[in-house]
Amino acid sequence: MSALSDRLRPSSTFSVAEEVAPLLEQVRSDSPLIHCITNAVVTGFTANVLLATGAAPAMVDIVDESGMFAAVASGLLVNLGTPAPEQRAAAREAVAGATEAGTPWVLDPVAIGALPVRTALAHELVAERPSAIRGNASEILALAGISAGGRGVDATDTPDAAADAAASLAERFGSVVAVSGVVDLVTDGERVIRIANGDALLTRVTGGGCALGAVMAAFLGVARGTSVSTLTAVAAASLFYTVVAEQAATQAAGPGTFAVALLDALSSTTAEHIVRAARVEVFVA
Repeated sequence: MSALSDRLRPSSTFSVAEEVAPLLEQVRSDSPLIHCITNAVVTGFTANVLLATGAAPAMVDIVDESGMFAAVASGLLVNLGTPAPEQRAAAREAVAGATEAGTPWVLDPVAIGALPVRTALAHELVAERPSAIRGNASEILALAGISAGGRGVDATDTPDAAADAAASLAERFGSVVAVSGVVDLVTDGERVIRIANGDALLTRVTGGGCALGAVMAAFLGVARGTSVSTLTAVAAASLFYTVVAEQAATQAAGPGTFAVALLDALSSTTAEHIVRAARVEVFVA
């Protein structure tokens, strides 16, 4: 564990699992409109994940449209997986529109570190104070300026190794930071939530991690204007998604059938199942 663990103590006053039910019910009943500026490799899968969860996807990455769309959407995802010039401009425009309208937004700094264009853009956008930042450990370390990133989109570090970097980003930008890995770590700089659910097959499907950022945007969208904190919404989205992945894995023969089973499970998994399956620890600094 990193030095952050030295300041943490277990907390029994906050149950992520119990927060999933009302948020999931609201996503399924309200069908929040989620604006995704995401990479070309995962657009279709991300849209299907949102539809299966209960949200309404819109992949608007056109300059002169993305800003106005972000202002009317329930949530925004900005994923830097394939940041072509027009998409970079659309991302800047969308972030400005979301900020002005108060639309919650998620930054996914895909494969930053050694690659200069996306790294510079990630540092520019994080300064606009996203509601949440989601990435693997190497991406979070690179965004914090501590390492040169991982091996492309693959992490070479563990979430625990990125705990201090995640807390630093949360404190600097007022964002909740979610670090994906074998055990997910979610922090607002004061509280740390460790989620031990999930399945390795998520890493064998293109878009398995990227789509989680969109689900987080959906949960943040329905939490907007309520008493539910950003930390709660982000952690609840991560718990929902990883428990669903476990359920899908039991029905899968491999990555191909897992992708189909994941969509089915996103649609059918109940909040009661998530509560029973949750493996969550909460700590406070």
